[in-house]
Amino acid sequence: KVASSSPMMVDHRVTDSSAKANAPSDEGEIVYVPYASEFQMPDIMRLMKADLSEPYSIYTYRYFIHNWPELCIMVNNSPRMKLHELKYVGAIVCKLELHNYNVRRGYIAMLAVDKNYRKKKIGSTLVKKSIHQMVANGCDQVVLETEVTNHAALNLYENLGFVRDKYLHQYYLNGVDAYRLKLWLKDPLSS
Repeated sequence: KVASSSPMMVDHRVTDSSAKANAPSDEGEIVYVPYASEFQMPDIMRLMKADLSEPYSIYTYRYFIHNWPELCIMVNNSPRMKLHELKYVGAIVCKLELHNYNVRRGYIAMLAVDKNYRKKKIGSTLVKKSIHQMVANGCDQVVLETEVTNHAALNLYENLGFVRDKYLHQYYLNGVDAYRLKLWLKDPLSS
């Protein structure tokens, strides 16, 4: 039942049009900003709680965000407001570490976009920006898990070049199965 494919090579240079993934960028009234303060934590948790089926504790968020703050990118719709007054409408939380002693593996832990701001390419832009930042730090591949029933997420990631690498039976606490998706950024046979 595993839906797998041979490794697909992706030209990571097309993942982001901006010079830096974590630099603030304004697209109309949508602004992408890096994580900067504990003031943002309640908004990250609010967004993820609304969209994700897993109940994460504050310690899980802090594990990712405090260890890899450059891989937490947020979206707000109020570019002129002060940090503690902003309304965040999207966020991505990732990490990057050594896997099997020789592969720099990025991991997309959480991605959420407020339902009122969907269909504006915010989710795919967050993924592209995080991948761009991972590549700048020597990433070889990016992985994530998503529920087999989450067709919007599967479409988003597959449109960005991710492939279904593994089927995970009853992976989530709610008993739902998952796919592990993988994006190869470098040829795994070239090392």
